[in-house]
Amino acid sequence: METTNHEGVKVIHRQTPASAEMVSNTRRAMKLTASMNRLTFDDADQVRLLFSELTGQQVDDRFILIPPFYTAGGKEIRVGRNVFINQNCTFYDLGGLEIGNDVMIGPNVSIITTGHPLDPVQRRAVTIGKPIRIEKNVWIAAGVTIIGGVTIGENSVVAAGAVVTKDVPPNVLAGGNPARIIRAIETQPAV
Repeated sequence: METTNHEGVKVIHRQTPASAEMVSNTRRAMKLTASMNRLTFDDADQVRLLFSELTGQQVDDRFILIPPFYTAGGKEIRVGRNVFINQNCTFYDLGGLEIGNDVMIGPNVSIITTGHPLDPVQRRAVTIGKPIRIEKNVWIAAGVTIIGGVTIGENSVVAAGAVVTKDVPPNVLAGGNPARIIRAIETQPAV
């Protein structure tokens, strides 16, 4: 059984057709990422082709991903134009992951839309997916973890090592664990 509420939160119960589909999609993603992770920086066209197959969405020719890359699904990832994803990133996308145009994602970033109930009786029986939205021109620095149910606002920067558990507004630098606003970012006029 799968349910989705008005906030886009998915709830999947164990031993249902929805959980079987989730497991099948994970197997598919593992095969595609294993192929992708054998590639090098010089294989950018092949990486784009495999990432497009993984997500079911054609990425533009300025999309760059440096393997290795890991995901538990792939079909719920949506990527804008001119996106850069550095090496050793993990995206768990069951809840939906939207990455806007001109986003830069540093190495060792974990974007995790999925979780489980705190109740130990339910923990293995239910998977919960909450959407993550990263708006345009965001920079996610090295080693950041983003937890499901948040939006990172346009032009913002999330500092290295931060753990994002709540929305980050546009045009700010956020950092820490849990992440908090450090300061506003002044934008300069285009030259």
